[in-house]
Amino acid sequence: MTNVGPDPGGASNSRRMSFRVAAIVGFGLGIVSLAAVVKSLKVDVDPSQLTAAVGPRPLAYTWRLYRDHHWQIVGSPTESREATDAAEGNRGNCSTGMIEVKGNMKVDPSPNSYYDKKSIEEAQKTTCTKWINREFPERCAEFDRDKWLEISKELKTKPMHFCIDRFEYPNQKGVYPVIMVNFHESQALCEEQGKRLCDEAEWTFACEGEEATPYPYGYSRDATACIIDHKWRAYNGAAFADREGEPARNELDRLWQGKASGTQPRCRSPFGVYDMTGNVDEWAHTVREGERPSILKGGYWGPVRTRCRPSTRSHDENHTFYQQGFRCCSDAPKNNRRVDAEDPSIAPLPGELK
Repeated sequence: MTNVGPDPGGASNSRRMSFRVAAIVGFGLGIVSLAAVVKSLKVDVDPSQLTAAVGPRPLAYTWRLYRDHHWQIVGSPTESREATDAAEGNRGNCSTGMIEVKGNMKVDPSPNSYYDKKSIEEAQKTTCTKWINREFPERCAEFDRDKWLEISKELKTKPMHFCIDRFEYPNQKGVYPVIMVNFHESQALCEEQGKRLCDEAEWTFACEGEEATPYPYGYSRDATACIIDHKWRAYNGAAFADREGEPARNELDRLWQGKASGTQPRCRSPFGVYDMTGNVDEWAHTVREGERPSILKGGYWGPVRTRCRPSTRSHDENHTFYQQGFRCCSDAPKNNRRVDAEDPSIAPLPGELK
């Protein structure tokens, strides 16, 4: 009989194996528990945030500081303003790059209509036949045109006559909008061109026309016409603490879902004004007494109202954000005399076509 002695390393190896098995099982249970916690908290993890945790992501666009304070994606215009004017044929007597808007605008029954829920905006909502979501910011997929025309036929109107930029500032086809600009700065940039910031009534009428359509292109919400209804991305507000800094630029690049002006041919109002809903929010001046002057019109690329009538009134004049731009208006020329086509106020920016 062979005498088998004790194995000097057997017990030790057995203990090490037991420890490894326990560690693996414990790790697996930990992952399962963590997943359960995440699921219970309903945490939605953004893949871009995971990328940011590992290291900076490459920029999707080339950005430049505009006038040392604002941001703009570098791009090339697809044609000169004069060529666009000739192709569109709706400049009228306004200066180069603008559209002459003239007609009768439907107006609210009283100055208090907004507060007593009898405004045109509220009346329009009663004609929605298919809601995407009714809670704020409500989105309607389809409005009933016949019902709206019946409801609105007795509304009072007022004559409107003015000029408005065809595109968002800097108002040239194929050029990206200037963003991260506040209300006061928008006013100053318009005044620099001999223009002014549009008021609420002008902006709305240029968008909806005499029929007061809910959308610039009609009654059916269409995400293929304008840049709207893109998925909302959570933003890092701390990145904008220094709006001229690299963190701000990087965050703008991550959030951006807009396009260059005029690249959506069907995103065009009855007067021929482009990109009035979607793409970027636009500053305008309120027409209501007793309110702060600064409002935003049109909505941006996210899943928001993006209709002609609504206005956002919650931001003061110093507010800047990643999706805010503007366009300019001016008084209509007197005596129907066309403004000089060589108006120096619309001189091109570096790299733009004249």
